[in-house]
Amino acid sequence: MKKALGTMLAATFSLVACDEIDMEKDTPSCIRQKTINLERDTPCEEGAYVKQYLFQGRIVYVFAPGNCIADGSAEVLDEECNRLGSLGGFVGNTRINGQEFSTAEFKRTIWEK
Repeated sequence: MKKALGTMLAATFSLVACDEIDMEKDTPSCIRQKTINLERDTPCEEGAYVKQYLFQGRIVYVFAPGNCIADGSAEVLDEECNRLGSLGGFVGNTRINGQEFSTAEFKRTIWEK
């Protein structure tokens, strides 16, 4: 019984720690939650990330699921988690709202695996 309780407590603390360790405090709550979901749900062992950019005059976030997904795309969201589009994928999209995403200014990495 004590061993089971210890295991449950360790698992609980590791879930809470994920939220606190991997992201800065000023990360919007919806971006934080989507990042936690990506970390938990991605099947890839490497290459998954969430990065912050300045694009078209606003802060946006790119959610990439990792290297193990053939033709996978990276979702682009604004600070309120509104979907702006996706990059990559089967067609290799490089544009969001009609503009090349390569013009975006990288700000920071929120999380990576």
